[in-house]
Amino acid sequence: MEAPELLRVWVLAAVALGGSQAILPDDHTLPEHRVTTQTGAIFVHELEPELFQEAFLAEPEDDDATPVTFQAHLRDHPDLPRWLRFIQRDPRQPGYLYGCPTAAEVGTQDIEVLAYNRHTYETVAQNLNIVIVPAPDGEPPYQAEFLVGNRNVEELLPEDMQEIFLQATAGVWEQDDLHIINITSALDRGGRVPLPIEGRKEGLYVKVGSRGAFSPCLVSAASPQSRFRCSLGQQPLASCYDTFTPGFAIRWCNLTLLQVWPSPLTPGSTWGSGVLEEGTDFQPPTEVTPQDLLPGFLVTLLVPLAVALLLSLLLGYLMCCRREGVQKRDLATSDIQLFHHTTIHGDTEELRHMAGSRDVPRPLSTLPMFNVRTGQRINPMPAPSDGARVPLLPQ
Repeated sequence: MEAPELLRVWVLAAVALGGSQAILPDDHTLPEHRVTTQTGAIFVHELEPELFQEAFLAEPEDDDATPVTFQAHLRDHPDLPRWLRFIQRDPRQPGYLYGCPTAAEVGTQDIEVLAYNRHTYETVAQNLNIVIVPAPDGEPPYQAEFLVGNRNVEELLPEDMQEIFLQATAGVWEQDDLHIINITSALDRGGRVPLPIEGRKEGLYVKVGSRGAFSPCLVSAASPQSRFRCSLGQQPLASCYDTFTPGFAIRWCNLTLLQVWPSPLTPGSTWGSGVLEEGTDFQPPTEVTPQDLLPGFLVTLLVPLAVALLLSLLLGYLMCCRREGVQKRDLATSDIQLFHHTTIHGDTEELRHMAGSRDVPRPLSTLPMFNVRTGQRINPMPAPSDGARVPLLPQ
């Protein structure tokens, strides 16, 4: 059996038995790659398909046409760190790991990259060690975020495109120390997926930082007057020429200016191996600091009782001490109204007494059934089986 066929069988067996934990052969693992980045600056690492194609066993006729799919995750974790993102638009295009680490991510993070040959099902792995160090000057105090509507995120990740964007930014922000802090896809910020029409792009947010103040052009574009014009569907005020056109379509109504005050750097935790060193045992704590639970018990028990007692006293006062009574009601009522009420009440009682004492038989119309001509009464209770045939009126 040929080598590609053996490798294919091995890959299928690894997937069936839990391929995520399978160990690749040595000839399918590239040497570790170590990169260093700083906090407060964009990090971009390009995954070139040509580098991984050289490690595949099978040699295709056309290396450029071999589709390769990349997958990346944090070592011993199912996903990437929160600050790092991955994108690959097409198997024939390179993949990019990009993001902006913060002070909480200072340390070393190991990223595992796995490349799949879509033709032969071969896999090649590589460990990427990202060393994050704090920026010596800290975070830039002045930051501006631009929304570019005619670009996808992978189009601005190459270094040459970032330089072109910074040159265009220098035309409206007259500073020499401009640098890109972060690049984010508009889809990650709640944007809509564009229609599958040629020329439609997802859009991206580009955050640029500097230690110099904002230019009057940027300040006027983000002023309240410009926001009001944007709410009316008009273009914001701008006192300078738009140097981004025609390469970058900036949505000036979405311009955001931030002024960040310096804060002390607090390095975050460093990922460890999670395995104890050889010859050492875990020593759990044996002593527990005594705690006084009496105050908590009293608060938990007495506070609800005090609230219940207070509510009971308030309810009792409203029900017992705030009653008006008949005497107080009569004193607050006029004599004419009391006489009228007493007269009606007395007449009503007299009529009820007369109606109860009269000895008159009930009207026939009130009986269940009766004969109008003879006055014969019929028992409304169920009759015999042939009772329905008895005529009501005599023949």
